[in-house]
Amino acid sequence: MSAVPHPTLPPVRLHSDAELARAALTAPLFARAVRLARWAGPDTRVGFGGELVAEQLPQAAALLGLDTADADSPVYASQAWRVAVDTGLVDVSEPDEDAEEHGSATPGEDLALVTGGAPGDVLDLWLAALDTVLADAAVPDLDDLADALDADGELDFGRLDWNPGREADVLDGVLAHLYLLTVAEAAADGPVPLPVLAASMVAPDDMGEPTKAVLEQVSDAMMRLDDQFRQLEPIGLVDFRPVDEELMAEADDEEGAAGRTDEEEEDVSRYGMVRLTPLGLYGIRARMLEAGVEAPAVGDFAGKGADALLEAVAGYPEGAAQAEMEQWLAGREPVGAVAELLGAARGDDEGAPLRRLRCQQALALAGPQAEPAVRAVLDDAQLGGLARVWLAERGSADVPAPDAAMVFWLTVDTIAAQLAADGEAGELPLLMETLTAHHTGFFDRVWRIEHPETAHVLEAMGRLHPDRKAAKEARKAAFRARSRQ
Repeated sequence: MSAVPHPTLPPVRLHSDAELARAALTAPLFARAVRLARWAGPDTRVGFGGELVAEQLPQAAALLGLDTADADSPVYASQAWRVAVDTGLVDVSEPDEDAEEHGSATPGEDLALVTGGAPGDVLDLWLAALDTVLADAAVPDLDDLADALDADGELDFGRLDWNPGREADVLDGVLAHLYLLTVAEAAADGPVPLPVLAASMVAPDDMGEPTKAVLEQVSDAMMRLDDQFRQLEPIGLVDFRPVDEELMAEADDEEGAAGRTDEEEEDVSRYGMVRLTPLGLYGIRARMLEAGVEAPAVGDFAGKGADALLEAVAGYPEGAAQAEMEQWLAGREPVGAVAELLGAARGDDEGAPLRRLRCQQALALAGPQAEPAVRAVLDDAQLGGLARVWLAERGSADVPAPDAAMVFWLTVDTIAAQLAADGEAGELPLLMETLTAHHTGFFDRVWRIEHPETAHVLEAMGRLHPDRKAAKEARKAAFRARSRQ
């Protein structure tokens, strides 16, 4: 039996739409766009592309509370205006090409959704804003653009070595990798070092010791990402600690590098750290779903049947599976819900053992009110064992003892489920040793058990059992089981 195929990505735990909408409204760049949309009126003047004319940028910057003495404040104001236009928060009327007068702008119809719409409406506006910011972040440095202008002032993409579609795809790939690192349970709590993401863009997966050329490419990619994440942080996509500005100077100062302490050398945070925010997780998942990527979220199966639930959580990591099952049980009548789970767990197909294991985990979340549904399957050949386990763990009275056939059948089923979930890894050898230690003559009897996976389980035990004598007995029993089949 092969391992159950997992989804393309692990399921993500998203905040509620209301919480995400509040985060969107407080994202600095989106909040600025909203303020400018409310400011737009008869005196607002725009150019041919709908952008604010240069004379109005200082006024817009002051309205946003930006430091007008800062040379970058007009840039921030212009960016916020562009977001407002692209999201429909502002409607612009561009000037007539034959006239010299400026166009005008007014608040757009969608501006009313900011305060009067549902959380989903706000999130749709934020996603549109995110598209604008991601497009901007994929544009190379302005100094590089200036170097690529031809004699007529037109952009020569050949000299720039920049392909807009390729750059956007690379950035999407980096964000997808960051998403995967974030939703993976082992890495969900911490930020990701920028060099890790940069290496994922440049270095082959099977590369050994990186060459000097590869390290230089990683360094260039890291600085590119540093610039991009600086642009993405104001929209609320990431929490970002930029690369330490003194780092590059230290790299050029051999004396300074020689005098650096081990603690300073190991401070990877100086190279930049990034983490997707809860809003960022929502945004990247939405983009992946739109691109046709399978990106499940915890709660996707809350309104579906037990058969769909158990099929889905079979491939989920442990924590995500439990969270999904908790949401499925919430609000359901316990006896009916447990009866439906038990019914969905039956079967002789390849995935049935893992479904029963997930069903057992779901039963652990059910309260004592579910006992009638559990007792109803005590005589069931496939479910009677796990029903007895559930009742015994709760100290229930009058739990009938299982016969030997049921004990061995449940043992085979349990190991088959673990093999399907994790392959031949993890704590499976210890589980095998524990299950067989309590049964004298285990291998002499288990090969006769009428379970579709008996031979497969015994073959695995022959490879993995930590006791060499038991492993040999398992291989003999596996041969007998195959011959019997």
